[in-house]
Amino acid sequence: MIIDTHTHLDNEKFIDDVQNVIKRAKEAGVGKFIIPAANPKDLQRAIELAEKYGDVYFGVGVHPVDIDKYNDNLLLKNINHPKCVAVGEIGLDYYWVKDENQRKKQQELFIRQIEIAKEFQKPIIIHVREATKDTYEIIKKFDKIKGVFHCFNASEQLLELSKNFYYGIGGVITFKNAKKLVNIFPKIPKNRILIETDAPYLTPHPFRGKRNEPFYTTLVRDKIAGLWGIDKKEVENITTENAKRLFEI
Repeated sequence: MIIDTHTHLDNEKFIDDVQNVIKRAKEAGVGKFIIPAANPKDLQRAIELAEKYGDVYFGVGVHPVDIDKYNDNLLLKNINHPKCVAVGEIGLDYYWVKDENQRKKQQELFIRQIEIAKEFQKPIIIHVREATKDTYEIIKKFDKIKGVFHCFNASEQLLELSKNFYYGIGGVITFKNAKKLVNIFPKIPKNRILIETDAPYLTPHPFRGKRNEPFYTTLVRDKIAGLWGIDKKEVENITTENAKRLFEI
């Protein structure tokens, strides 16, 4: 079985055929799905999907580019839902946000959401884009927090946190220009690798440009099997156990 640990099934691009998307993925061996909170407007849709489908779970949190929509109540009223397995996706994004005051606000709300995750003993799903140093410095302040670096960006510095953190590997690893990630991949402990899609974004090669969906985790699995030099089923076993351990599902 494969677990897609990061898939935005609540996105409007799945509004018309999410049932078929889940069915197609299951037929390919994808057994469970985790929807991370990104935009608060989609959270209710994520909860509804988790309540409708037994193998769908969700996270609560606010993406760094949507911090103006943040309030504590958004997390607190949903974090004890039986299908809520994480806080996220949260973090820092300096690619889209250039203003220093907005970056400071991102940092403050990143810390606040980590504090909530710690209080409720939930792992965090971290979004990092052009903000590795600040992300690292914030995480280092929380010695007992655990989580995953979503769409891991091949940072040696973030690998120093592998005692408590996992690394989400998605379609990017199949890209022809992903040499840095491919080169650093062997340095990631096997028991810290998770498979994800970030669907509907970052579709693996050779389907770039099309809508991504959990079915394509099979291409990520195949790439990892080649890099590790092991059987595809063994990749499934390792990454699934990792996901179950982190998210307690």
